[in-house]
Amino acid sequence: MGILKIALAAVGAMALVATSASAAVVCNDEGDCWHVKGEHRYKPELKLHIHPDNWKFAEKEHYRWREHEGHGYWRGGVWIDL
Repeated sequence: MGILKIALAAVGAMALVATSASAAVVCNDEGDCWHVKGEHRYKPELKLHIHPDNWKFAEKEHYRWREHEGHGYWRGGVWIDL
């Protein structure tokens, strides 16, 4: 029984590490896209689209890659910190 508890605790710890190290690509409705690391919570009224980290847009689509440190989003070509 003790080994089972240890194994479950180890699996739980790995899940926490994987969650905190997660990443994604976020795009706004203006075509700006950027990477986010860790937790990425945005209010629905921001109209942001969250994609998996390995998401790639098709060449025919009109997106722009932008990068910025910190937690926030792009709107009107300006980075807004949250």
